[in-house]
Amino acid sequence: MKQRGGRLRRVQIGNALSAFGSGFTLPYMFVYVDQVRGLGSAAAGAVFTVFALAALAVLPFTGRGIDRYGPRPVLLAGSALAATGAFAFGQAATTPTLLIASFLFGAGVTTCQPALATMIVRLTRKEQRSHAFALQFTLVNLGMGLGALAGGQIVDVAEPASLTRLFTIEALTFLGLAAVTGTARIPAAAEESADGRKAAEPVGLRALVADKAMLRLCLLAGLIFFTCYGQFESGVAAFATDTVGTAPATLGLAIGANALTIVVLQMFVVRITERRRRTTAMAAAGVVWLAAWGMALVAGLIRSEALAATVAIVAIYALFGVGESLLAPTLGPIVADLAPTRLLGTYNAGYALVKQIAVAVGPAVGVLLVGSGTWPLYLAAMALCTLLIVALSFRLRGHLTPAQDNVRVLTVAQRPVRELRTAA
Repeated sequence: MKQRGGRLRRVQIGNALSAFGSGFTLPYMFVYVDQVRGLGSAAAGAVFTVFALAALAVLPFTGRGIDRYGPRPVLLAGSALAATGAFAFGQAATTPTLLIASFLFGAGVTTCQPALATMIVRLTRKEQRSHAFALQFTLVNLGMGLGALAGGQIVDVAEPASLTRLFTIEALTFLGLAAVTGTARIPAAAEESADGRKAAEPVGLRALVADKAMLRLCLLAGLIFFTCYGQFESGVAAFATDTVGTAPATLGLAIGANALTIVVLQMFVVRITERRRRTTAMAAAGVVWLAAWGMALVAGLIRSEALAATVAIVAIYALFGVGESLLAPTLGPIVADLAPTRLLGTYNAGYALVKQIAVAVGPAVGVLLVGSGTWPLYLAAMALCTLLIVALSFRLRGHLTPAQDNVRVLTVAQRPVRELRTAA
């Protein structure tokens, strides 16, 4: 077990490294294409579209590769793709070369995600997974925050070489991911139990599509990523700056408050959620986000009061962080529990694909509604989505086993112990 603990630490360090690299460059990709290379906002938008669409091209093959060859070779391949794409992005000066580099970059980043998730599952017992996924989420947010802070000290729009240096450093972080995590020995998948699935049953994505519980979870996850992660860096940011009049520096403070909330609360929230149903935690996240959208309405109504509106905007991002902390120990472990052992990579890749699509669609919808001046409609639509998250969380409960919903901890382990202590 000590060996597994050491390998798990290497995986978590790899998570932090890849997040640091993403935070290092992603906030500056638009300005790099638009201003530094002088190619305009249309080219910059195309670069982001290709970056997102790369996931659609590679993730179906990623899951199959993980299940057949294991997560380590897939992680090494993804790291190599991401490093190549990042380095090429910093050297590219024309739209075609930037689009090619963006595709390689996006393909590599999205290939690494399900491989890392599969490694965490292989290196933990079921009762450890909530804590492991929560720690991963904390390190990812901390890494992205530190990366954005460090990258901001290097970026100089007037000096293209500073951006080239930025993307070169990110390429090195992915090589670091390959060296630290890609060389860790990961246990092979355990054999299916005698009462497990038969070999004649569907395999690959067909098995995932045939799994009603997983489909419901994917629908719920898509709504979650669309409503939260697809909005707070785009739709909410546009609402804050264009509608409320929040200064960019204040917006940076609000995003920092989101990361700080997650880092401070995450391990505390894990101790609470490990004694609760996972579906309850997901529903609670929806309720917290409903409060965040209510705070956004307040900010819109009092936008003439600069200080009060600023406090409301910061509160929105902090509330998003609370909801994210509730979800971190739940979504990943449910995917792992739903997946047959032989299809863990496919399930993780399918989940990552849903996430990527939602995060790609979310900003387009949010910015469109806010940019057209219909911000009340935008807030109403997002509030409706959060109510759907609550409802779908409770509906999912009927399609999960007690163990998958974390009911076992309360009904089997704790209550008999209390009765024995009382009798003693």
